[in-house]
Amino acid sequence: MKEPLILTIDFGTQSVRAGLFNKKGETVALVKEKYNPPYFSNKPGYAEQDPDFYFESLCKATNKLVNDNKDKMSNVLGIVMAFFRDSVVCVDKDGKPLRPAILWLDERRAKGEQKLPLLHRAIFKAIGMMPTIDLNLKRSMAQWIKESEPEIWAKTDKFMMISTYINKKLIGKYVDSPCCQAGHLPINFKKRDWYKKPDKHMKGQMFGVNRERLCDLVPVGDVLGYITEEASKKTGLPVGLKMFSGGSDKSAETLGLGVIDDKTAAISYGTACTVEIPIKKYKDAEPFLPSYPAIIKDYYNLDVQVYRGYWMLNWFAEQFGNKPVEELIDEKNAIEKLNEEMMNIHPGSDGLVLQPYWGPGLRRPLAKGAIIGFSDVHTRAHFYRAIIEGIAYCLKEGLELFEKKRLHHKVERIRVSGGGSQSDAICQVTADIFGLPVSKIQTYECSSLGCAVAGFLAAGEFKTVEEAAKAMVHQSVEFKPNPENVKRYKYLFENVYMPMYPSLKKIYFKIKKYSDEF
Repeated sequence: MKEPLILTIDFGTQSVRAGLFNKKGETVALVKEKYNPPYFSNKPGYAEQDPDFYFESLCKATNKLVNDNKDKMSNVLGIVMAFFRDSVVCVDKDGKPLRPAILWLDERRAKGEQKLPLLHRAIFKAIGMMPTIDLNLKRSMAQWIKESEPEIWAKTDKFMMISTYINKKLIGKYVDSPCCQAGHLPINFKKRDWYKKPDKHMKGQMFGVNRERLCDLVPVGDVLGYITEEASKKTGLPVGLKMFSGGSDKSAETLGLGVIDDKTAAISYGTACTVEIPIKKYKDAEPFLPSYPAIIKDYYNLDVQVYRGYWMLNWFAEQFGNKPVEELIDEKNAIEKLNEEMMNIHPGSDGLVLQPYWGPGLRRPLAKGAIIGFSDVHTRAHFYRAIIEGIAYCLKEGLELFEKKRLHHKVERIRVSGGGSQSDAICQVTADIFGLPVSKIQTYECSSLGCAVAGFLAAGEFKTVEEAAKAMVHQSVEFKPNPENVKRYKYLFENVYMPMYPSLKKIYFKIKKYSDEF
């Protein structure tokens, strides 16, 4: 009897992975194609990439995967893809990109020339949400293109996430999963569909995209389409291979960790860091910050993100080290040495506390990064550890918000994924800061595994997500909180970290005013 397999395609910020997984959650084959470079910047703060660069990277990965596993391809039930979020492409009527894709790391802002109707502005102002609305409008890349490149917008026939563009290349249709639309597009996340008249809707209008320019959405787990003959020639994938509607990388990671109930939190320590909790009944994560449709049918994910999470480690290494962290991560001994150095520092970094607001958030649109507590005892290792701790503090703050305002109960355990999870030192720091047991699973390729779980569910190989997770996700190691370290972190979190933003809020406003004027 043939062993059924799911083929996974996992687009990350740094690389794309093509894999084959079986029903036990075992990695039968995996090919990683690293981007070089991941993006380019024509101006400071910009992050762009040719959309076809991602397809070409995919083709390299899938051709190698297929060539090395020809005997297994007849066992493949279908494909599930995951993609990083909030990265957009404009194409003309012939489907050709009109400009480079603008990635989620990009920091450009629209001027906000489009004004919302007076009544809507009055309502948003009355409920204290006008700064959040203003930030959303300025972060919308459609609004930026309208203002800065009106000739491009005039030619734009479709405006989409990169995942939609890749789908078109593979199956010949502009279709995508609602789970992949986490970003600045006019989607009603609760209904998992576009607003009917997004350019008129009270919330949808801020993103500046009409319905005609958007793709069609296919529910998670349904069939998106089939690999075309043209795509087969380029990718090596069999003609007619079924492609299921998948999801975002973070949602796939959460499922890949086996996190399927609201007593467990999933933490992703990647370029962006997140804490996610799956829920069955829709609730906003916080006002004007939605829960996102999950890669599991009929689920949502409460989600809080540290915008440039472990990207900060790359920044730190480039500024204060000898080489980028991307290189160190590929050399386990080197990154372990860096983490061993960190573990020689006392928990709490001898009073050095960092707040990782390196990109504005919806709740705190004016926030900046801050680090306080410097003295002559502090070294580079203290700074490195303070970054690790600061990111965990920020995620803990988000988790506590969920517990108090949305779940009304405490989370009991945490599972971690992403590059940072490869370090036992970072996992132990996480356990101590959250005061909860932290565990890893059998693979670091959690997003790919999540795609595989979703694929087997879509193919009908499992009846329930609980059955699938039990069969495919296996805990490998657990880190228990150290009571003395928990006590130290609790003090710093409550008495230093949490008061930092309220104390600095007026100063952040003045920094923004300075930046605007000078």
